[in-house]
Amino acid sequence: MTARLNLALVAATILIQLFMSAGGAQAGSAYDSKVRPPAFTEFGNPETVQILGYNDNEGNSNDAMEPFISRGGNLMLFNSSNAAATTNLFWATRIDDVTFQYQGEIGGEVNSSGPLDAVASMDSNGAFYFITTRSYGSVGASGYLSTIYSGTFAGGAVTPVNPVPGVAAPKPGLVDFDEEISADGNTLYFTQGNFATGNLTSTTMMVATRQGGHFVVDPNSAKIMKTINHQDLNYAADTSADELEFFFTRTNLKAGPAIYVATRKSTSKPFGKPKKIDAITGFAEAPSISPDDLSLYYHVKNPSGVFMINRVTRTMKP
Repeated sequence: MTARLNLALVAATILIQLFMSAGGAQAGSAYDSKVRPPAFTEFGNPETVQILGYNDNEGNSNDAMEPFISRGGNLMLFNSSNAAATTNLFWATRIDDVTFQYQGEIGGEVNSSGPLDAVASMDSNGAFYFITTRSYGSVGASGYLSTIYSGTFAGGAVTPVNPVPGVAAPKPGLVDFDEEISADGNTLYFTQGNFATGNLTSTTMMVATRQGGHFVVDPNSAKIMKTINHQDLNYAADTSADELEFFFTRTNLKAGPAIYVATRKSTSKPFGKPKKIDAITGFAEAPSISPDDLSLYYHVKNPSGVFMINRVTRTMKP
């Protein structure tokens, strides 16, 4: 890959994040443990989430994007604007459902690549995954065509970080982005985008399963994601802990982004027909479900053009 193409692909990755995004999980519960009920009400009641010390008020100029609520519920991971020259990852600790305390940049080797470090997720044991463009164009290196990296989160830092084996893009022009690791750490959901022309022309949401120390794209991935993948752009995967609910962002140039949910009865089954979450309005992306499955967090552009974290909620049906 020429340096020129490498720069174009990096730029394209950052550019698509302007209107596309996604958002894991240190053990330790801030939410009460609940048995998953058989049915829920619809989501409603949109609320602004405050990150004290970072973005305290709705008019603040600090963008907060691609939230991820840890599997224990005590942490929120997020990144700065994807439109910025440098996009970095941050973390905050939970005060209550709509208030978090900013703790700073995620330390270690996460925010060290330059242009883009974003879209964090974690499993229940603290295995941390994120998207970075640091080695995509490094021909001959172990990270060539890789954009999904991982390491272990401890005390607000991740060191070392390495490419996730088995999920590098198959050829230049294809870029993997917006990953999420399942709660048990055995399934990786991500989007593969076609940037061969310099612009994103199509997306394919994929499922990879752990086999020892690496991941392999599930031979049934296309079948599992059949209802998710269609002519619109689909990205920003998020799953409930039992992997029976699948939240994601779907967009087209006319309608803009919206957040959808699809369900299934078993992890061996494909997801059913997606349904738009009507309570989420405006320019909204990157869902992240809470451990009790009752709060859905996401980012939305406010009237000032600043990206904020919001949430909608649901309750058990009577």
